[in-house]
Amino acid sequence: MLQCNIPIKKKDAALQHPIINPKTQKKVDYLDQLEAEAIYILREVAGQFERPALLFSGGKDSICLVHLALKAFRPGKFPFPLVHVDTGHNFPEAIEYRDNLARELEEKLIVRYVADTIKEKNLQDGKGKFPSRNGLQTYTLLDVINEFEFDACIGGARRDEEKARAKERIFSVRDEFGQWDPKKQRPELWNIYNGKIDQGENVRVFPISNWTELDVWNYIKREKIQLPSIYFTHERECIKTEHGQWMNFNEFVQVEPTDKIEKVKVRYRTVGDMTCTAAVESEAHTVDDIIAELKDTKISERGATRMDDRVSEAAMEDRKKGGYF
Repeated sequence: MLQCNIPIKKKDAALQHPIINPKTQKKVDYLDQLEAEAIYILREVAGQFERPALLFSGGKDSICLVHLALKAFRPGKFPFPLVHVDTGHNFPEAIEYRDNLARELEEKLIVRYVADTIKEKNLQDGKGKFPSRNGLQTYTLLDVINEFEFDACIGGARRDEEKARAKERIFSVRDEFGQWDPKKQRPELWNIYNGKIDQGENVRVFPISNWTELDVWNYIKREKIQLPSIYFTHERECIKTEHGQWMNFNEFVQVEPTDKIEKVKVRYRTVGDMTCTAAVESEAHTVDDIIAELKDTKISERGATRMDDRVSEAAMEDRKKGGYF
């Protein structure tokens, strides 16, 4: 539920009562409402599906999902493994965090590599100055779904990230080819989620779909969730693109003679394939700093930092129709 900052007139005040917990008689914080909704969705997945999985990349949204799963299922084990489709171009900080967290929680982690899929299917690897493998993740994801016969994949996508994601339901059905049809979606009324699927179909589930980027950071602050250092300001060698974005200098980038490699104080708002994810200049060293910074920004995290979404107006929707998460 979104917070409302519109002033309330006295005559309307009676219509604007805060939500009260009947047991404690205390006002329910909006983060409590978002958390309760997400936990409910996770438990619905556990109840409705036989072989679910939680897609975990070591990014902030999937880290929040793991934290929510702890609240939903501990002291028991998760009713699903953690699954990561590794492009081979991931930020080392995120991979290190991923492995450490799975080890600490003693939960099963399944990793499948895009590089293996490229070899097996004789695919064309990324080309150009920033050779992203983001689009190739779809093949590996569909393969891992088939390998383990997953009938539901939980992910940390949110509606505020990108307009194609804003169209999608919380329980998003994919056909036997892993494809998504935005015109054939099920209604979700009164928090009723229909997980019924036919043979070969699967469902992508988005428990934090209704959260915003600011909600995520406020929740991270409240819950004291530890994150990879890449989300906070640090000095990094970068190359400025023609659009003014700071791209990480790494072994996969095709450096041109005119490129100037500069050390810049940056942080990352989103963590993906480092050949298509830009950094933002920042002096945000703490979660409070990031929250203050976000309150002044006008651009979504993907709009500001993901080069693969700039290919066309429908880039994300086209990838989702093909099986992308």
